[in-house]
Amino acid sequence: MTPRPRAASRRPPGRRLAERLGGVLLAALLAAAGCGDPAAPVTWADVEERIREAFPGAPSLDTTALAALMRDPARPLVLLDVREPEEFAVSHLQGAVRVTSPDHAAALVRSAPEDATVVAYCSVGYRSARLVADLRGRGLANVHNLDGSIFRWANEDRPLFRDGAPVRHVHPFDETWGVLLAADRRAFFP
Repeated sequence: MTPRPRAASRRPPGRRLAERLGGVLLAALLAAAGCGDPAAPVTWADVEERIREAFPGAPSLDTTALAALMRDPARPLVLLDVREPEEFAVSHLQGAVRVTSPDHAAALVRSAPEDATVVAYCSVGYRSARLVADLRGRGLANVHNLDGSIFRWANEDRPLFRDGAPVRHVHPFDETWGVLLAADRRAFFP
C-alpha cells in the first residue's frame, strides 16, 4: 500500500502550534514522570495512567460497553468526536457529532434525551477526557470518556465511517501518538 500524503491543514498556525504543544507537553509529562525514555514510543499504559492522573473525575467506558450501547436501539446514545476537522474527515464512529468547543458539547448534551448516555472520544482519550471533566464540572452527569478512543476502537477492528460509508483508516494525529494506532489502520504514515 502506498502511503498517502498528509493533507495541508486549514487551521490557523497559532492553533496548530497550540495543539502540537499540548501533545509535546503530555509527552514531556510522561518522560518527567519516569514513564521511560523520552525518545521511546509512547505506550498505552503510559497514556492511560496520565489521563487518570490529569482527569481523575472523568468516568470512562470501554469499547466493548460502547459497542453494546450502539447495538441497543432502545438506549439513547450521543457520540461526541473531540478531534479536529481533518481527523473527523478521515473517519469517525457512526452517528458521531464533531464538537467545536466545550460550549458546543454542553449544548448537545443538554439537548439530548435525559436518559441518553454521552460518550466523548478523540485519538487516544486525552482531549476527550479533558472535555468530559469540563462537562462534569458544569453539572452534566451522564458523560463518559471512551477508553483508548478511536485508536483502540480501530485497533479492535470495530466499524469506522466517512460520509456514511464504512472505511478502515484513521487519522494518526501525529508521529508521537500515531504509534498507538495499528499501521494498517493509519490514513497515512507519519
